[in-house]
Amino acid sequence: MRRAVCLGLAFGALLLAGCGKENDAGSAASRDLVPLNPAAAPLDAASGKRPAPGAANSSGSGAVGTAPPVPAGAPLVVFLGDSLTAGLGLPVDQAFPAVVAEELARRGRPIRVVNAGVSGDTTAGGLRRVEWVLSQHPAVLVLALGANDGLRGLPLDETERNLRGIVEKAREAGAHVLLCGMLIPTSYGPQYQEGFGRLFPRLAKEERLPLVPFLLEGVAGRKELNLEDGIHPNPEGQRILAANVLPQLEAILASPAASWR
Repeated sequence: MRRAVCLGLAFGALLLAGCGKENDAGSAASRDLVPLNPAAAPLDAASGKRPAPGAANSSGSGAVGTAPPVPAGAPLVVFLGDSLTAGLGLPVDQAFPAVVAEELARRGRPIRVVNAGVSGDTTAGGLRRVEWVLSQHPAVLVLALGANDGLRGLPLDETERNLRGIVEKAREAGAHVLLCGMLIPTSYGPQYQEGFGRLFPRLAKEERLPLVPFLLEGVAGRKELNLEDGIHPNPEGQRILAANVLPQLEAILASPAASWR
């Protein structure tokens, strides 16, 4: 593949362990993690608690009372993902969805953000809970699932079918979709690795979706950009993830064909 994706068997094993095991209970818990009120801060994925007043808000714009308010009519962007999106081990305002919102606000393009990342989630879990997420009527759904599918060796056709199902439901709800690609190490052999890596570009092409080729570009395998577990990005790593997502998301928001709620 065109990138150095041989992150090592140890990295794959750590990521599989660190992301947790997806189950129905974990997906159902997204009802607590993702508030129906977009102005309410989601629960911190690590502590299970909402940020303390003055710590952060769902716009990712910093401390309450010091950041300019996000206009009520600003487009709502929901990030549907796993522990990478949830910012496992970090306050919610340091996860990349909040960093994206902060940077867009700085550029004069404020958005409302909901971090719908659930640690351990697979594409199947995302498909089960996407209707609940879409009930908030987002303008954009950033789809960042699939890492746990790959690291568990789940059948590629199932992963693809789940992703297509999420895209279909999002479009039916009137949301634009930004797809975030993922790569995996060689734990399951080169054939599976290559098939997994090709899945996201093919899906983006066939569904005519904007694509972030590799969400963890510049972060995966770099000790200084990850927490002590070696696989979940630290605050600096999360900022790089945000930088990977920003160009495509900003292009969607700037599109003259886009109509925001």
